[in-house]
Amino acid sequence: MRHKRAKAYKRLMALYHLSFGFREPYQVLVDSEMCSISTSLKMDLVKQFAIVLQGSVKPMITQCSIVELYKLGPSEQAAVELAKTFERRKCNHREAISGNECIASVVGDSNKHRYVIACQSQVMRASLRGVPGVPIVHLNRTVMVLEPPSDATIQAKRRAEEKALLPSDPEQKQIKTDGPVDVPKRKKGPKAPNPLSVKKKKVRTDDSNQTTGQTKAGGKRKLEEDGTSRPTSDMQDSGDDKPRRKRRRRITVTAEAPD
Repeated sequence: MRHKRAKAYKRLMALYHLSFGFREPYQVLVDSEMCSISTSLKMDLVKQFAIVLQGSVKPMITQCSIVELYKLGPSEQAAVELAKTFERRKCNHREAISGNECIASVVGDSNKHRYVIACQSQVMRASLRGVPGVPIVHLNRTVMVLEPPSDATIQAKRRAEEKALLPSDPEQKQIKTDGPVDVPKRKKGPKAPNPLSVKKKKVRTDDSNQTTGQTKAGGKRKLEEDGTSRPTSDMQDSGDDKPRRKRRRRITVTAEAPD
């Protein structure tokens, strides 16, 4: 099987698994015509089912289908032996009916037992497409094919998804008892500015302005009286913190006259 086809079959079986509850081993209900064709082609039917359905399988057949194989004569003895290896599905028919009618009665209107149907009859396949959640397998020459989901299957899947979104019964009862919840409406009006973008105001007192003005004036007066550019104590505090260099005094030595 090609990789692309195997991926498509895997997606199909995932759909049946999630939406309709199919699980391994898949119960494959085989009709009499499928058994006779597989023996004539010398095909390993169980192995092909496992490859197509991407999982383990449990082949099954009804008593009516085995009786139909017996009626075909001794030429179909190999098909009868193959059918006997499958699990017998009880159909509760006292008198044997045709295999297609028997399979249709077992599947019913909803396929509640989750059967995968392997049949060759086109009429039977057309009638089973009207039942949601029925995977259908058939042989196309020598290749086993899994049919795409029918319209009834897709609609049932959508209904299940919509139902899952709705509230459950206890939630609906709680909603009815609580009643509608009044949500307070927000008043519309001018919005305040962003506090992070607003520049903070600098607060200055009058005392601090007076003291700073006095110190500046006092420093200027001292400089004018001394006639030097030596900074005052206030200016030293606000300026550089480097230590001042001490001046060295020059010592003059005078020579004394001899007596």
